[in-house]
Amino acid sequence: MTQRTDAEARQEKAEGIGSPRKTKELLQKHGFSFKKSLGQNFLIDGNILRNIADAAELSSTKGALEIGPGAGALTEKLAERSGRVVAIEIDQRLLPMLEDSLSAYPNVTIVHGDVLKVDLRALFREQFDGLDGVSVVANLPYYITTPIVMKLLEERLPVESIVVMIQKEVADRFAAPPGSKDYGSLSVAVQYYAVPEIVAKVPHTVFIPQPNVDSAVVKLKMRSAPPVDVKDEALFFDVVQAAFAQRRKTLLNNLQQRFFAEPGGKETCRAFLEGCGIAPERRGETLSLSEFASIANALHSRGV
Repeated sequence: MTQRTDAEARQEKAEGIGSPRKTKELLQKHGFSFKKSLGQNFLIDGNILRNIADAAELSSTKGALEIGPGAGALTEKLAERSGRVVAIEIDQRLLPMLEDSLSAYPNVTIVHGDVLKVDLRALFREQFDGLDGVSVVANLPYYITTPIVMKLLEERLPVESIVVMIQKEVADRFAAPPGSKDYGSLSVAVQYYAVPEIVAKVPHTVFIPQPNVDSAVVKLKMRSAPPVDVKDEALFFDVVQAAFAQRRKTLLNNLQQRFFAEPGGKETCRAFLEGCGIAPERRGETLSLSEFASIANALHSRGV
């Protein structure tokens, strides 16, 4: 009996914070109840936790920024692989649990705050100075995935990659190629800043509590420069948004409403698109980033 108990203890230690037993023990010890409004779903699968951490390609000379550490299951894996981990947690109730679960890891700092309001540039200067590189790694709440990812991308933070577990449907949109049903303005925006790769599919059964949909781990490898040359980024994204304003409408109809609203604008828009080498009857979902850039740069040349 004693031998079996010792074996179980070794297994639980190997599994770490993210084991079902340890997670439930922490929840009970701290009297924690999940808040649906915060999209809290704790991952309890050691293999998936390791796969997420491994995808970030960390080392003792690199750092990791985690968003929403929960009980600290992923934080632990990051701490074992990197020189410094900073985890931003919005739920103050989790701070004592994290202090408890991560007490053995002096290279972890917990920041209480809302990542959408935190000055991330200042945080990077204060926390990651002197490291060889930083990656963002997180199990993101479904309801706020896009705003968080777009903030990380648009602020052009000094990160090597962003590795996040998100709703599978959103991951598919991140990585979708032109012409596919999932390709849209979000695909263009993400691929402008990064190269997306779906690392793994994750069933809903490996969370506490279980969400209603499956997840996926996606890695966004940051680009050193955008893949297309645009004269005005704001105009480029304006063109993208306009092209997808009504997916079933043609580029001619969507762009005419946004950029050629004057009388006779439809024919002007038709001639403009043809001048860009793009058939007016095409839809936004068929255009590549370079074709969007071509339209935006031509509009810029017209003084738009």
